[in-house]
Amino acid sequence: MLPNILLTRAYGLENLSGGASASIYVFNHNNSLEALMVPALLMYHLGGNTISFVIDWMYGKVPILGSLMNMIDPVYVYHKRSALSWIEAIRPPAPSADTIERCAEKLRAGRSIGIFPEGTRNRDPEALIRGRSGVGHIALQSGAPVIPVGIDFISRINRGKIPTLGRTIVRIGRPIIFRQQSEAYRSLMPSVSGWTRQNSVRNQIAAEVTHEIMLCLAELSGKRYCEPFPRNR
Repeated sequence: MLPNILLTRAYGLENLSGGASASIYVFNHNNSLEALMVPALLMYHLGGNTISFVIDWMYGKVPILGSLMNMIDPVYVYHKRSALSWIEAIRPPAPSADTIERCAEKLRAGRSIGIFPEGTRNRDPEALIRGRSGVGHIALQSGAPVIPVGIDFISRINRGKIPTLGRTIVRIGRPIIFRQQSEAYRSLMPSVSGWTRQNSVRNQIAAEVTHEIMLCLAELSGKRYCEPFPRNR
């Protein structure tokens, strides 16, 4: 918390769930250090309740950093290869359940999760990257509230630059509950056999929900979200 005490101003702390219910915390992503600082800030203000972040598996294998990551019981994803051959050599087998289902299971068990839907560090000071629709699927399948968290920097506001480390502004938005969309989504049975009309509609609902989440993140982070609204069903 020391870097946060020195560098971070947080607004909207009253919008945190306070541990009363499992929530999906959604963040924009600018640099590496914020991925440690901002989660620590939120968990501190949640009274020590941890948030299971969705992160690439290789970070769990890095000495010291991996121990920190494992303390929050993360949801590891296995799509990427590690650039370090010695880490790639110890890649564990991927779980049989996909990331969406594993996140939904944690939420149903009362544990909050955190996710960066841009999927990578985005150093563009003006615009967000297109959000990946996995966050929409997780919100719809679990029915959990989504709490958007915008990360901004004084240097972005004053100089148009994303710093490696700098004075940070964290703006926490009000929880978003997609009750009607979730009911419609869960009424459609998914198929594992490939394309079906029901799968297509589920994907469309998830894309629309993701778009709404990204618009909230844009407002809170001070950036634009320029992606067009998904086509109507």
